[in-house]
Amino acid sequence: MRLYGDLRSGNCYKVWLLARYLAIPLDWVHVDIAAGETRTPAFLAMNPNGKIPLLQLDDGEFLCESNAILYLLAQGSPLWPADPLAQARVLQWLFFEQYSHEPYVAVSRFIVLYLGRPADQEARLHSLREPAEKALAVMECQLACHDWLCGEAMTIADVALYAYTHVAEEGDLSLASFPAVRGWLARMGQQPRHRTLNQALVGEAPQG
Repeated sequence: MRLYGDLRSGNCYKVWLLARYLAIPLDWVHVDIAAGETRTPAFLAMNPNGKIPLLQLDDGEFLCESNAILYLLAQGSPLWPADPLAQARVLQWLFFEQYSHEPYVAVSRFIVLYLGRPADQEARLHSLREPAEKALAVMECQLACHDWLCGEAMTIADVALYAYTHVAEEGDLSLASFPAVRGWLARMGQQPRHRTLNQALVGEAPQG
């Protein structure tokens, strides 16, 4: 399979990390969003939505949306449970990640790290802090009682939420008030074949 992405993006990194955990070989194709490479006719022919990550399957079909890709790659692995209710709980956290977490934690990081925290974005950055901290508090509540977001076993929900949470401080979001979240991040870091986003960026050419 072939993965089109940019490791500076947590949404791309999470797919790369899951493939690494599961030893799934992926051909990596770097796509530079800043250079407009997701808006070229060639890319839009593959994904009319013009977004990454984008997975090309062995049969030539394409799949976009990071959490949908996680779902597909995790089938038959311990990171996707067999019980329907357990599956629904994983989906619950995946929806939380996209709607209540990523829009605030990831955007804060983008403003600080990639835009350089310009003065004209300061008010927007400030407005993101409360919902970002609320999302982290929801995670803190769950992780204070459980090792993993869906209970006592790691799932793709943990992979999805790890992506932007472990670099939250790059968006000027402190994790000092969230000890259970910090403990969970440490457990993620102990997984075989684990690499942080920044380790992935400075490493060799990414491979699944």
